[in-house]
Amino acid sequence: MHPSFRLLPLSLCIAMALPAYAAEDSEDWGLCPIEDAVPAFADVPLSEPVPEEDRTTLPTDISGDALNAMQEDSAVFQGNVELSRGDQFLGTDKLTYHSEEGTYVAEGSVRYQDSGMRIVAERAHGDQEADRHVIEDLRYQLTRRRGNGGAERIELQGDQGALVGSTYSTCPPSQRSWELRAQRIDIDTAEGMGVAHNATVRIGKVPVLYVPWLMFPIDDRRRTGLLWPSIRMSSRNGFDWRQPVYLNLAPNYDATLTPRIMTQRGVQLGGEFRWLYSGGRGEFWGEWMPEDKLPEDEPDRYLAGPEQGLPTDNRGQFRFKGVHNLGSHWHAMANVGWVSDTHYLEDFSNSQFGVSAWNLRSEVGLFGRGMHWDAGLMADHNQLADYTLTERNLQYDRMPRAFLNYAQPFGDWLELGVNAEAVQFRHDIRDEGSRLDLKPYLAMPLEGNGWFATPKFAWRHTSYQLDDALAASNGGDASPSRSLPIASLDAGLFFDREFVFRDEAWLQTLEPRIYYLNIPYEDQSGLPVFDTRPMTFSWGQLFRDNRYTGPDRQVDANQLTTALTTRLISREDGRERLTASLGQIHYFEDSRVVAPNETPVERGESAWVAELGVSPSDRWSINAAYQWDPKYRRQDLASIRTRYLIGDTGVVNLGYRYRRGLTEQVDLSFLYPINQNWSAVGRYYYSIEDRKLIESIAGVQWESCCMAVRLIARRYIRERNGDLDDSLRLEFELKGLGSAGQKSEEILSRAILGYDRDDLYLVPPSTVDAGNFDNSLDPIP
Repeated sequence: MHPSFRLLPLSLCIAMALPAYAAEDSEDWGLCPIEDAVPAFADVPLSEPVPEEDRTTLPTDISGDALNAMQEDSAVFQGNVELSRGDQFLGTDKLTYHSEEGTYVAEGSVRYQDSGMRIVAERAHGDQEADRHVIEDLRYQLTRRRGNGGAERIELQGDQGALVGSTYSTCPPSQRSWELRAQRIDIDTAEGMGVAHNATVRIGKVPVLYVPWLMFPIDDRRRTGLLWPSIRMSSRNGFDWRQPVYLNLAPNYDATLTPRIMTQRGVQLGGEFRWLYSGGRGEFWGEWMPEDKLPEDEPDRYLAGPEQGLPTDNRGQFRFKGVHNLGSHWHAMANVGWVSDTHYLEDFSNSQFGVSAWNLRSEVGLFGRGMHWDAGLMADHNQLADYTLTERNLQYDRMPRAFLNYAQPFGDWLELGVNAEAVQFRHDIRDEGSRLDLKPYLAMPLEGNGWFATPKFAWRHTSYQLDDALAASNGGDASPSRSLPIASLDAGLFFDREFVFRDEAWLQTLEPRIYYLNIPYEDQSGLPVFDTRPMTFSWGQLFRDNRYTGPDRQVDANQLTTALTTRLISREDGRERLTASLGQIHYFEDSRVVAPNETPVERGESAWVAELGVSPSDRWSINAAYQWDPKYRRQDLASIRTRYLIGDTGVVNLGYRYRRGLTEQVDLSFLYPINQNWSAVGRYYYSIEDRKLIESIAGVQWESCCMAVRLIARRYIRERNGDLDDSLRLEFELKGLGSAGQKSEEILSRAILGYDRDDLYLVPPSTVDAGNFDNSLDPIP
């Protein structure tokens, strides 16, 4: 006999109910012992997942030690009774089935397993015809993500169900650090919703949160509702509460409203609207505060800057980001931002733009990229966001700007290309104009097994159209221009040798390199300076054909760079244990082209540029840079950064940086594991030049298999006039469920390089440049 049992509504109810509270399973479970609330069934292999809609079409196989046909309409299976369908397995000591009534009873050692969970229970019974099912006195273990618990009883009636006396936790039974309990959870699988009655969260045996009624989703469908709040205390804001409210508006767009209460300042409303479609995506984000008490409490700071006045009413900001794909090569992009006043970013410390930003750049444009080219047509606008500066300090708006970079190889030894740009510069206060810059070039990238040589010839033509005021300040010429050739040769050799030291095989390389640059002098004092600045002298500048960031100035040169690099590579693991580089520019003639307020570069030698990287072991890394100017016998730059990894999670970073006339800073940060559960975190970032603290962090963390607690004290510069702000953050994280309190991991990851080991080799993204918009289409969560 093969009756068609409806096996899995029972387990589906458990799988979707209590774990529905859980966050995505991206936590670190490294501290968890190998322990399950319901151990694996040794005689039942775990099957591949089968979609729920396919299960009903599969046959149900039943086997047992004995089959007793008591009556025509009933059957009793006894001894190792097993039912299987797809990835589902149900085992019991005794199964009684009444075919006429469609009822069944499973008694004794009821075991259930599918690809997502395991269940053990004392008894299960149900009515197939009425679609009613009950499981009594059960325990469950999730297998596709972490979680376990139990229930006194589970009841199912069609798409409706209930869990009575249920529990859920991601902790193993021997370390029950936290547990979620609910007196009753009603489930509606058709709607994908559950309602918990009299639910409590317990830490240990102490109840810390009670919710009399809570609606939550039980599947992946997005639902309108409350998200986890953010709570913090600070000397500026007082008690600070953010409560996000998620609005599921449609499958491809949603919104989040975030009211915020700051007891010392007032009420703020934030919001975000996102949309996603086959051709692109977009996001609008903003916040508004009708009345802010902070400026009235600290009036001196607001009245001291160039723009005096108290910005108390209607403070806010917004950001719009969007991208639309136009075929395989082109896309349109917009990244637009605005703030209500120049104090806003500092007062609200929002990471959308970054506290240190002194201006916000908005950009819209059309961009394309192919195998040998990239191009764009765009416009950008700058808004002042620093109250210590004036509008005159703002960069020029480029409205519009068009550019093209093209490089076409011809065979292996020839490359022809061009860099072109046309810009119209706008500014509310400063004089305006337009610029056309063309730089065609011809290069021959020659190379062999141990050498390379790339001669390159370019011609740079730059012309301007200036307004009357700017033309008058440049000698009356409204159409100045500059044309000159640029010739360079970049060449190098590669030598290597193998040797054995202390029974370990090594490979050492020696890489001499020269770079010759020749550009004739042309007087450029009559050319305006729109977006061009001198570059900071560094290793990379030894091999560039211009020491300026833009085309308003093209350096004249008759110079030769000589450089040498050596590397030490372990043959055992292929790791580079040491790299050392030394280089210098030899100026055969004075370089007379200068930007405003800059002095010419005299004939002779530049500063020596030295860089060193050492990794004596997998745990130690040391990086240093040094610049020494032999002409004035002084150091221009000195920096060193060391990192030491402690165990599997700890790290200590120590850095020092000095640049003559600009900065001298020291930075110490660490994550120190005291034992398996406790760790200390800290940072001390200090400006020696200014004799003031930039940021200090001190805190402790306790982490177990399924729970973490973080207490972080932070002091940091908020105001550009040097004032400090203090904050204290306390966060409870219940792994797999969520966290309460102000999240601190984002701050610690930024302040302590290596706080997350995966971040050790990542480059932090820009938070200000609108041109760095990510075009990836992540799904809306």
